[in-house]
Amino acid sequence: MQDRPLIQHIPVMMGRAVELLACRAGGIYIDGTVGGGGYAEAILKASEPDGILLGLDWDEAAVARTAERLKSYGSRVILEKASFAGLPEVAARHGIAQADGIVVDLGVSSFQLDDPARGFSFSQDGPLDMRMDQEKTMTAADLVNSLPERELADLIFRLGEEKWSRRIARAIVRRREEQSFSRTGELAGLVAAAVPPTKDSRRIHPATRTFQALRLAVNGELETLRNFIPRAFELLRTGGRLCVVAFHSLEDRIVKEQFREWGKSCRCPADVLRCQCEGRPLAKLLTRKPLRPDETEAAANPRARSARLRALERL
Repeated sequence: MQDRPLIQHIPVMMGRAVELLACRAGGIYIDGTVGGGGYAEAILKASEPDGILLGLDWDEAAVARTAERLKSYGSRVILEKASFAGLPEVAARHGIAQADGIVVDLGVSSFQLDDPARGFSFSQDGPLDMRMDQEKTMTAADLVNSLPERELADLIFRLGEEKWSRRIARAIVRRREEQSFSRTGELAGLVAAAVPPTKDSRRIHPATRTFQALRLAVNGELETLRNFIPRAFELLRTGGRLCVVAFHSLEDRIVKEQFREWGKSCRCPADVLRCQCEGRPLAKLLTRKPLRPDETEAAANPRARSARLRALERL
């Protein structure tokens, strides 16, 4: 018998997300980012005795981990290694034309963050990788070592919302002229030295935003999210619900704007004189403002502090 892994992943706002999905017996539910299987198992329990769960993840290790965790649920579970952007095609392969509920947690799991070999963490030294799908070829090291200074600065500013992006990019380029980057510790140390200390430096590592930007770029996460949301909505049956947990403003802004658009009573362009969209919303917003972790959850799981949960129901 194998020892259990020491790394533990705590699903964020799981109870609230499952409650918003309104799971029922016989329903069909989709977890687009199964991670450690926490949401998936909660959905299966809430939809007993015959609810079906389709789980996706672009991390092969996550799929294997979830398969082991959920094996007792037998044929009620369908798992596949795939990006959630390809959800309609995956669902079609398994005979699913409509779903009663879909959830995605856009955060990096503790299994990924706490494994130095994956290269997501600035607090543990490892290869500068950051690929969620290990079959992809481009790594964070490739970006850091090849992008021109201006493009690198723009990337760190745009995806990391880092005000010191130009200073960081300049320091990276100077360093790589002498030696290429290959380790997370090298990059984290350089960024920490390049960024002026602030009152938040002890609480938030100076490399946080730079690492975020590189991770988003390596995995194309924002583009994937933009493609996913409308495709997921189309897969919902009438009354079906979509829940998205985001962890930073760029992701949450994409979700918020699309949800609000579907919630409008009229979605016609401003220059149209007469409403042509039947004057009714396509969805009911279940969360006018994003739900945030309560103090108890934030204290127990510091990584949950930045989470934002939004949900809607298709009309």
